[in-house]
Amino acid sequence: MSAAGGGAVDVLVVGDANPDLLLTGDTVPRFGQAEQLLDTADLLLGGSASIVACGLARLGARTALAAVVGDDRFGAFVLDEVRAAGVDVSAVTVDGAVPTGLSVVLSEPHDRAILTLPGTIPSLTATAVRAAVERLRPRHVHVASYFLQPALAAALPELLDWLAARGFTVSLDTNWDPSERWSGLEDVLRRVAVFLPNREEALAIAAAVTGTAPAGLDEAASALSTLGCRVVVKAGAEGGIAFDGGARVAAAGGLRVEVVDTTGAGDSFDAGYLAALSAGVADEQERLRWAATAGSLSVRGRGGTAAQATRPDLLAPVP
Repeated sequence: MSAAGGGAVDVLVVGDANPDLLLTGDTVPRFGQAEQLLDTADLLLGGSASIVACGLARLGARTALAAVVGDDRFGAFVLDEVRAAGVDVSAVTVDGAVPTGLSVVLSEPHDRAILTLPGTIPSLTATAVRAAVERLRPRHVHVASYFLQPALAAALPELLDWLAARGFTVSLDTNWDPSERWSGLEDVLRRVAVFLPNREEALAIAAAVTGTAPAGLDEAASALSTLGCRVVVKAGAEGGIAFDGGARVAAAGGLRVEVVDTTGAGDSFDAGYLAALSAGVADEQERLRWAATAGSLSVRGRGGTAAQATRPDLLAPVP
C-alpha cells in the first residue's frame, strides 16, 4: 500500500455504480409468452465498484468512489445507498443525458445470471479519475469492471503510469467480459500491483494473454503473476489463493455458512483483501484470510452489501 499523500481517503474505488434488480425463484426464462412466478424481487445496490467501496467502508477503511450515475431515480438510489454506507461520493458524477446503468440478477443459491444495461457505467473517464486522485490523495486505487468501461480501459495503461509516477499503488478486478474475448490486459497487468480474478476469469485471461489454454488454475494464475502483479484468485468454497512471480505463495479457506445469495461475494472478497492492505497487514496468508472471510460472510444476505463483514468479524469470524 502506497503512502503517497496519506490524504483524505485510504482507498479510491473506480468503476461501476448501479442498482441490481435481484430476482429469485423460477428464474430460468421461458419464451412463448410464458408467465413465471418469482419468490422475491428486490432493488439493491449493485456494481462491483460500489459493492467493494461499501465493503471497505464497513471494514473501517476511509473510502471514496469514482463513478458516473444518471440524473434519475436509480442514480439517486445509488448515491443514497453508497453515502449511507459511509463512502465519500464527492467523485461520483451525475450525468443528466444518460440513464443510470442497471443489472437484473437471476439468482439461484449457488449461481446467478446477470443482464446489464450499461447506461452511465461506461461514462467514467481517465481525466475524472486523475482529478479525484489529485483531490482525495488516496493511499491506494482499486479499478473494477474493466470490460464494462471500454474508454477507461483504453486509457488505463497511461493512467497507471501516471499513478505509478506519483507513488500510488493499484489493484484491478476486471470482472466478466461480456464479449468473452478477454483482450487488452497484458499491458495493464504489467502495471498493477494486485490482480483479483475469480477462477473462471483467471483461466480465460491466461489463455488470452499466453495464447494457450492453461491446464488448470495454478498454471493460469502462475503465468499471469509472471507479468509482475500479485494474482489473488477468488476460488469459491476454497477461499483465496495468491500467486507471485510464477508460484503459489499462500492460500486461505472460506467459512462454512448458509448461502442466501452469492451476488457480490467476489467484491466483498476484494474489500477484505484491500482492507487488510489498508490496515498494514503484512502477511499474505492473513490478508487472504480477511478476504476469504469477508467473501464468505457476504453470502448470508440478499444482494451485495446486506451481510458484508465488519472488522470484528474478520478478527474473530463467526458464521
